Amino acid sequence: MLFETPSSAPVKVPMEHAFSPYTDNGGTTLAVAGEDFCVVAGDTRQSEGYNINTRYAPKVFAMSNGTVLATGGMYADSLALAKRLEQRLEWYQFQHDKQMSAGALAQLLSTILYYKRFFPYYVWNTIGGLDENGKGCVFSYDPVGNYEKHHWNCSGSAGHLIQPFLDQQLGKAHNSTGSKDLPPLADVIRIVKDAFTSATERDIYTGDFLEIFVITSAGVTKEKIELKRD
Repeated sequence: MLFETPSSAPVKVPMEHAFSPYTDNGGTTLAVAGEDFCVVAGDTRQSEGYNINTRYAPKVFAMSNGTVLATGGMYADSLALAKRLEQRLEWYQFQHDKQMSAGALAQLLSTILYYKRFFPYYVWNTIGGLDENGKGCVFSYDPVGNYEKHHWNCSGSAGHLIQPFLDQQLGKAHNSTGSKDLPPLADVIRIVKDAFTSATERDIYTGDFLEIFVITSAGVTKEKIELKRD
């Protein structure tokens, strides 16, 4: 009978069996606040790894109070959060007989995210709207509720590609001459389209369709255009 020596015996390596409730479904959103308008945009591709689950999964949601929520990351959490926010807006309107302001909604979203900090919504959020003075405002968040007010912001899988482009085109970050004022609405929409068209050439998680929401004192309008589909 042959006996295995310690050196010839197979080595057993501990195997880790882990479960994660989260996944990242990719995509990109951005928001730009103007003098009397706000533009919020996002692509519609939902992917996981190298697989495209669907080509139309909207990441931008128009809220009933005239603001727009752009959210990405885990799509299931995005839908759950948007539904919860809309429910809270309805409660507020029934209790106070008026619509919640953009600033109040920004604080409400921060509170909701912080309340879930031990099992957070796996999402990155941006809120766009008009403040009490009719000026555009943009708020960006991390998953546990820290938020900051911006003139423009881009988040998601192509955020690191688009943000420098916005800094140059909107903020004139590398231009020592010329006006530092934000461009008019038509120019902002053109810049947003150019930003996403360029991002789809470099980021496989961004593409298919682009939805652009424009918020003005007259209301919220939506435009949908096609992006690269490969």
